[in-house]
Amino acid sequence: MSVATLSRRLFVQSLGVVLATFALPSPSVFGQTPANVPFSLRNNRRLEGWIRLEADETVTVFTGKAELGQGILTALAQIAAEELDIGFDKIRMVSADTSRGPDEQYTFGSQSVEQSGAAIRVAGAEARGLLLAAAARRFGVRAEDLQVKDGAIASADGRRATFWEIAKESAGLLGDIALAATPKKPSDYAIVGKSIRRIDLPGKLTGAPSYVQDMRLPGMVFARVVRPPRYGARLLECDEAAVRALPGVITVIRDGNFLVVAAGREEQAIAARSALATSAHWSDDTVALPDMTHLRTELQKLRAETIVVGTAGQSEPVSGQVRRVSAEYARAYVSHATIGPSCAVAWLRDGRMTVWSHTQGAFPLRGDLAKVLGLQTSEVDVVHMPGAGCYGHNGADDVALDAALVARAVPGVPVKLQWMRDDEFAWAPFGPAMAMKVEAALGSDGRIVDWSCDVWSNSHAMRPGQAGGVNLLAAWDLKTPFVKTPAPHIPQPFGDGDRNAVPSYELPRKEIRNHLLLDAPVRNGSFRTLGSHGNIFAIESFMDELAQVAGSDPLAFRLAHLRDPRARAVLQAAADKAGWTPGMKGDGQRGRGLAFCRYKSIGMYAAAVVDVEVDRNSGLIKVPRVVMVADLGLVVNPDGATNQLEGGIVQAVSLTLKEQVTFDRREITSRDWSGYPVLAFPEVPSVEIVLMQRNDPSLGAGEGSLPPTSAALANAFAQATGRRLRELPMTPERVKASLS
Repeated sequence: MSVATLSRRLFVQSLGVVLATFALPSPSVFGQTPANVPFSLRNNRRLEGWIRLEADETVTVFTGKAELGQGILTALAQIAAEELDIGFDKIRMVSADTSRGPDEQYTFGSQSVEQSGAAIRVAGAEARGLLLAAAARRFGVRAEDLQVKDGAIASADGRRATFWEIAKESAGLLGDIALAATPKKPSDYAIVGKSIRRIDLPGKLTGAPSYVQDMRLPGMVFARVVRPPRYGARLLECDEAAVRALPGVITVIRDGNFLVVAAGREEQAIAARSALATSAHWSDDTVALPDMTHLRTELQKLRAETIVVGTAGQSEPVSGQVRRVSAEYARAYVSHATIGPSCAVAWLRDGRMTVWSHTQGAFPLRGDLAKVLGLQTSEVDVVHMPGAGCYGHNGADDVALDAALVARAVPGVPVKLQWMRDDEFAWAPFGPAMAMKVEAALGSDGRIVDWSCDVWSNSHAMRPGQAGGVNLLAAWDLKTPFVKTPAPHIPQPFGDGDRNAVPSYELPRKEIRNHLLLDAPVRNGSFRTLGSHGNIFAIESFMDELAQVAGSDPLAFRLAHLRDPRARAVLQAAADKAGWTPGMKGDGQRGRGLAFCRYKSIGMYAAAVVDVEVDRNSGLIKVPRVVMVADLGLVVNPDGATNQLEGGIVQAVSLTLKEQVTFDRREITSRDWSGYPVLAFPEVPSVEIVLMQRNDPSLGAGEGSLPPTSAALANAFAQATGRRLRELPMTPERVKASLS
């Protein structure tokens, strides 16, 4: 099995593939979609849009999901091989390519196995069924009397034919998927459920060209962009002539506040960018930024649209004697801190724009690019290429437009445009800051009888491809600018800033309000888990605070408010694995905390137990051990799923202890790694993962480990020191202040 590898030949070849293997479904399909059709099949019903038999006796499988380092192509290949009954090594994966794959919109929300996996499972079963039926006709036997192994069909009397031989004699794998074949039962799996090695890793580990940053095309030129010093600043003047005279410079483009230079070699482009930036004069205009030292209260001053997103029992008053408890929490703006600055390659040939991008939404990006470039959507192709250390809504989509604007100015010439480090930290969308206020009442029996929660946050969903505008940075800077898309309304249970704001606990009376902030002084976008990270930090911290008031152990208190047996199982299993001791107290330096989350209220279950050691003099917190038990439903690749959980845990520790975007009242000040520190290798904790064994539908593994890890870490600090930190990150300054 393999994934497309980077080579000049491949890139050139891909230009010639234009809707040759993927066709939109007929209109009748849209109107007759039964409810049991997998989500990704509903608008992508053509079988040849998912699976194609190749002349070299391999099988190409198309997915609209992108490989971001999460190992999704390996898992999807396992599903395809399983349902087709062919060897894993015969599968070739093609991901997120508008010229030859299904439109699955975005790769986000831990939904790739759930959505694309379900579609490929059905498509694979359908393809296998069609080939079996054709073989049955050839042999004059019943299809159920045939045996399939590694792509070969055999009859009881010894006759044999491969899938590829059968396909040549029949109609092949064409037409709408009729859902006529039943996928295998989990008990029959031979490939799914096995820890097969990741197909995307060998190139990345050996330094082979693997990322869009590695791309080289014949005649390629290199470009760099010059951004304003701050939000709101306008370009007044710059010395274009002097920069054009520099060695290797091919063009300087100035369009409104969009300023970019292209040169024959990359180092020439970097030098020209520096000269252009030095010569540029910008207006003193600015967008007033909030006071980051009082972020929690500052957010609550912004204009907001308030929506009740969860309610129960409000018609009945709280009865009996109760004790009321309240607390407020906050999370800072956070950066994706992409290891390789965002990069794209664009090439305008014969009126057709092709863009290679590490976007998470190839089709939505294609639409917004076409709008800005003044092209038809059909005249633009977006091909996903992994970005180094890239995930989430970072600068991937923005730099794709930057590159395309340069390519439009030099038609026929491939253009590679990569952001510099300060571009990435200052201009990529941030994970929004959040403020949460929680209030609850405890009855005389120590149980929660009332719960109230308010969440203040900007939209976490400002990707390209949404209605009402264009969400691409350069589009707002052009002389004739495009308007920004208004914040969408994403209902529960997926939610936006309110994701996981509705607790999974059994609460007889509750009301949860989401205050969607309409003013956005800092640019926001989708960061891992959207609002779930901040909301679970608040909810699970508050559950510990309530347990303390109730005189209850945190584990027992949570179990007393959980009815879902799968939720109870992961919590108890995590406590058992970690050696949780009810009533255990911290010693002032060492502590242990736990937390639970059912991601998006409908996704994976996860419970974390975190140990901490607090240096009371330096304020540094060390995390020696994290235990996590997760219920992911059916696990396609246990090693891959474990990798996902481990990565989320490490990132959560980094977010909790270190990460925050800094700014003064005029501009972003964290523009390099010294200004935005992240967890270093010596600080990575020992991580122990337990996966619950289940055959229920897959629930996703990508993001759900972050929220409970951060909350458990905060609870461990509180248990160790007897003090509670309610704002993230838990920096040494905040730790020392809390202990003073």
